[in-house]
Amino acid sequence: MQSAVQSPEIKHFQGLLEPAGIRLDGPNEWDVQVNNPDLFRRVLRDGTLGLGEAYMDGWWDCQRLDEMINRAFRAGLEDRVRNNFRFLVFFLRSRLFNRQSRNRAFQVGEQHYDIGNDVFEHMLDPYMNYSCGYWDKAECLAQAQVNKMQMICEKLGLEPGMQVLDVGCGWGGLARWMAEHHGVSVTGITVSKEQAQLAGERCAGLPVTIRIKDYRDLQGQFDRIVSVGMFEHVGQKNYRTFFRKLQSLLKADGLFLLHTIGAGRGGFATDRWIEKYIFPNGVVPPVAALARHASAFFTIEDWHNFGADYDPTLMAWHRNFNAAWPALCDRYSERFKRMFDYYLLASAGTFRSREDHLWQLVLSVGGLAGGYRTPRWAVSAG
Repeated sequence: MQSAVQSPEIKHFQGLLEPAGIRLDGPNEWDVQVNNPDLFRRVLRDGTLGLGEAYMDGWWDCQRLDEMINRAFRAGLEDRVRNNFRFLVFFLRSRLFNRQSRNRAFQVGEQHYDIGNDVFEHMLDPYMNYSCGYWDKAECLAQAQVNKMQMICEKLGLEPGMQVLDVGCGWGGLARWMAEHHGVSVTGITVSKEQAQLAGERCAGLPVTIRIKDYRDLQGQFDRIVSVGMFEHVGQKNYRTFFRKLQSLLKADGLFLLHTIGAGRGGFATDRWIEKYIFPNGVVPPVAALARHASAFFTIEDWHNFGADYDPTLMAWHRNFNAAWPALCDRYSERFKRMFDYYLLASAGTFRSREDHLWQLVLSVGGLAGGYRTPRWAVSAG
């Protein structure tokens, strides 16, 4: 490294990182340890995509990658790293074209959710919730996820015999919980074959039906609708289609709970590395766009932000994933492990910085008579 220390690229990045308190080859656990001096040219050329790919290739390490990302976001470094021509082209394509069309709807299932149920079974809680837990007074991941599921049920006011639609049901954890604990019948849809198969097995014997289906093809009428961690795959060009379709599926006195990651700034949030390796076609909505499109078809009865809870959720997933690695390493490469480590830790740092949020909206058709009342804090206060 010594011969490269005085290069213009090294000096540029030392200056870039200084406001965040991050040093190159420094002593702190959040400092970047450079293994390949070509890292700097790669990041200058490819921005955050190059940064993530270089980590996957072992070009750099960081003892506390999550904290490094937190510091970088709080210092406003992301825009300076990704401000290049390649990101501009990616940004424009994501705005001009419908990357979440019906024909592309199953790509995220094939690329991410179908990588192997064994990874997610080891990483997630017993109900296999792949979304933010609710950590108030929770001491472990399992309790945080139970809190979240029960809070959703209470917000929806579930009653025995209700017909519930779960849009983006994952491995069926919430569907199973609602059927087991609230006596409702659930129809769950997913775009992942692996999820559908395991969800069907895990919900066997319960009034739960799991289907592989795009939301645009849904039919029927439901007392309640819930969608957890799926809206990020809808795409801004389909928001009106999404809300119009779900309005048509909800009974007049019904409720729809939407649980989604939200962008902390005014624009739609996308990232080239996340889009390429984790969630193809993913887009995180800002407040204004979500509010505008949701309110065109529903009354927004409640809006709840507990995005800070995604940090401990992701860190728990990372611990579980690494603890299980000896059981997984025969099936997955070391590069895959570094990819997943980067995904989980960088995401944790992003939520820790409050760059992204986690929102739960409760929606009704035309507004509930007398208003909406929810025991929002009952889960933690009980």
